[in-house]
Amino acid sequence: MADHSKTDLLQLIKRIGAFLSTKILKIFDTQDFRYVWAIAGFAVAVIFTWRAIRTTPSGSQRRQPKRQPPSSSTSGFSNNPNDDHLLPSEDLRTESVIDGSFQPGNVKLTLGQIVRQRLSDGRKVTCRLLGVILEENTPEELQAANKATVKSSVLEVLSEITKHSDLYLMERVLDDESENKVLTALEDAGIFTSGGLVKDKVLFCSTENGRMSFVRQLEPDWHIDSNPEITSQLARFIRHQLHISAKKQQFASNVHSSSSLEQFFAV
Repeated sequence: MADHSKTDLLQLIKRIGAFLSTKILKIFDTQDFRYVWAIAGFAVAVIFTWRAIRTTPSGSQRRQPKRQPPSSSTSGFSNNPNDDHLLPSEDLRTESVIDGSFQPGNVKLTLGQIVRQRLSDGRKVTCRLLGVILEENTPEELQAANKATVKSSVLEVLSEITKHSDLYLMERVLDDESENKVLTALEDAGIFTSGGLVKDKVLFCSTENGRMSFVRQLEPDWHIDSNPEITSQLARFIRHQLHISAKKQQFASNVHSSSSLEQFFAV
């Protein structure tokens, strides 16, 4: 661009020289000195034009200021200068896996937030009673007991589950008396009044196959059980399962294990 401008200017000067030569000859022939002032003014204009061209920087584009990358000492922001959006460390912490607390800052989630994230916002949950919610572990133990006993440690977790999911409880019982013991224990524990659980969502059957049939018909997002055989058989049909047991056992990849319900949702 600069070389082309200089070439044009040289051609212009040559034309001006030829013009001046003609006019000077005419001045001497006619002795009309008005042409002298015209030529002088024209020469001044050419000089100023030449100086303006020389002081103009080469190229027509403006130089773009260099983009300064963020300082590496600023915590919580990306060090890549090409990032369009820089995420603060608080946003990065919320995407971390729940482990009870976050570092740095020791930011803790509430139990309700942990329940929602652990269940992946599952809208329907089925759960057996014996060994998970009740202290009794077998139908025979429930039948022999004077009354059923609800684990106090699971009450808060159950309350949070019913706030975010449609919860169904189920169990195999040996007689009607055992069924009444369970309903009375749940009612005394305040489970029917503190959350969204109602008595119609507590289901009873006389066989383990009947309980497994309940689960398949309800098609929950999560099923919680303590019977390893049922957990294994339902793994093909239920998206997520939680197996409650003190013993470590191998299940399908969609089955989680924990020693207790409250431990799985531990804050």
